[in-house]
Amino acid sequence: MTRHTASPVLVLPRPRDDAALPGRLARSAAATEGEDLRGEDIPGWLADRRRAHRFEVERIPFTRLDAWSFDPGTGDLGHRSGRFFTVRGLRARVGGPSAAEWEQPVIEQPEVGILGILAKEFGGVLHFLMQAKMEPGNPNLLQLSPTVQATRSNYTRVHRGAPVRYLEHFLRPERVVADTLQSEHGSWFYRKANRNLIVETDGAVEPHEDFRWLTLGQIHALLRQDNLVNMDSRTVLSCLPVPAPAQEALHSDTELLSWITGERSRHDVAAELIPLSGVRGWVREETRIRHEHERYFDVVAVAVRAGNREVTSWTQPLFAPRGLGVTAFLTRLIGGVPHYLAHAKVEGGFLDTVELGPTVQCGPGNVAHLPPERRPRFLDTVLSAGPERIRYRAVHSEEGGRFLDAESRYLVVEATEDEAPLVPPEGFRWVTAGQLTWLVRHAHYINVQARTLLACLYAMDTGEEPSC
Repeated sequence: MTRHTASPVLVLPRPRDDAALPGRLARSAAATEGEDLRGEDIPGWLADRRRAHRFEVERIPFTRLDAWSFDPGTGDLGHRSGRFFTVRGLRARVGGPSAAEWEQPVIEQPEVGILGILAKEFGGVLHFLMQAKMEPGNPNLLQLSPTVQATRSNYTRVHRGAPVRYLEHFLRPERVVADTLQSEHGSWFYRKANRNLIVETDGAVEPHEDFRWLTLGQIHALLRQDNLVNMDSRTVLSCLPVPAPAQEALHSDTELLSWITGERSRHDVAAELIPLSGVRGWVREETRIRHEHERYFDVVAVAVRAGNREVTSWTQPLFAPRGLGVTAFLTRLIGGVPHYLAHAKVEGGFLDTVELGPTVQCGPGNVAHLPPERRPRFLDTVLSAGPERIRYRAVHSEEGGRFLDAESRYLVVEATEDEAPLVPPEGFRWVTAGQLTWLVRHAHYINVQARTLLACLYAMDTGEEPSC
């Protein structure tokens, strides 16, 4: 009897990166006319979608919340299903050079959501499927959203609403362009992360009136305008593996990683959830939970009606920050290469103590009472900058599903050696946009505000690293 053995399967290694992708992204960034819309027609399409659906958001007392209630024992504000999210208390202690201790309300949402943008090539140009989506906390209600923007509770239909459109492309991706787990606002969420996905398809995609295929160049143009591209779109777009024209930097990648590791090591952060009713310095009233000195944010309740959502009406809590925030990178040319001053930012809700944030990230009204030496470094430099030194400026709102009218001025401001020296203060480091893009491919290195600014850096110069 002759025994036959199976021939071994020949497995060949392949390139670790898609060599064609940088050129495809560059072509898309240079294209201002898309498959679905011309650039000048996009605001009109968004306006049409606003008119096509009924959107209403009303502030209500907590007693009018449906399916939400305060736990009689802990005071925590949660949904009767035990899903979605819960407003709890947080106690944080920071040791080391920035020692502090505080308590506050915080959002606990342990489930990982999907923020996904679907990509497809039309006429040799890569396009991205963007959604005109209403969120109750958006100042103008409807903004440009990713293809899919859903918590696990949403896409598993805990709310018994309609299925999430195009979700199948992200649960079973055809070709992955970018995929990384990223944090959300560490000052308002407790260890919250979302999966940021960009996937490409060659197949047919059923059209829908609330979605349009846009080029990267068209999206970049919208990023230069106020409150058009929502936070979830910005964080996903920051994960695009955009090539950096300049390979040089003041610090090598290894030196940068070592510095971040050192910053994480030297900050001792202890954060724990506590009952909301026991949070010191905060007062619960009929229509809000507020800080005793009227600072930081309020916790409020809203009733929502939205004609084009999976569920057309609901109530929920929202965090309502006080005043317009300021989020800025200082920038300098170093050896002919644009660099940006990053801050090793400690926030109570981070999973890993420190993430790289912008040079300045604060609500000026929340620190106005502090003496100069305790105010955020470089805040005055940013606030006093004349228009000739501002390389990027736009007002963007934060995540409208959890925050009400949470807006910040996002800025890139040119600085001098006297204002921002080559050897910066402890906790700051000069980095290039290419280094930020490299780091954002990994989880929990770049915070959500810095990711917005990273997406905007490339929008400054049609897909390439900006020059100052």
